[in-house]
Amino acid sequence: MSTRPEHKAARLPRLLALPMAVVPASFHAAVAVTALNHALAVQLARDELDFLAGRRVMLDVQDANIKLLLTVTDTALAAAGGDPDLVVQGTLYDFLLLAARREDPDTLFFQRRLHMEGDTELGLGLKNFLAALDEDEVALLRPLDFLLKRSLPVYQRLFG
Repeated sequence: MSTRPEHKAARLPRLLALPMAVVPASFHAAVAVTALNHALAVQLARDELDFLAGRRVMLDVQDANIKLLLTVTDTALAAAGGDPDLVVQGTLYDFLLLAARREDPDTLFFQRRLHMEGDTELGLGLKNFLAALDEDEVALLRPLDFLLKRSLPVYQRLFG
């Protein structure tokens, strides 16, 4: 029996998640791939994501009804088909905390707020990649940093 108190993560209400379910998965994937390729351009150019080449990682944003299956091609992240080698599950709030660098990946995984299933070595590589990211080199974070840092406390108050 665990003595650690469970974290009550903010969850997107089902009513707000409902519109996400009617948006085609291909649209979610196109937006995510475009944003991630922009955000991780430096890391892609330095081949830091080569450990994902030919592998498929599913990001499952459970409370938003979004599942993204991604891989790395020769030059970029891309939407993938088939079965995932690794599934990373969590709430929208916890993925936003990770993107805003308000929580490090180790904390989110060890508190079981983000869950990984599948290829353990691939999962460890992904976690280590995320932990080593230099926020000054992540292009998407600079313009979104202000918005994320201001909106996350509001999100927590509304949906936590």
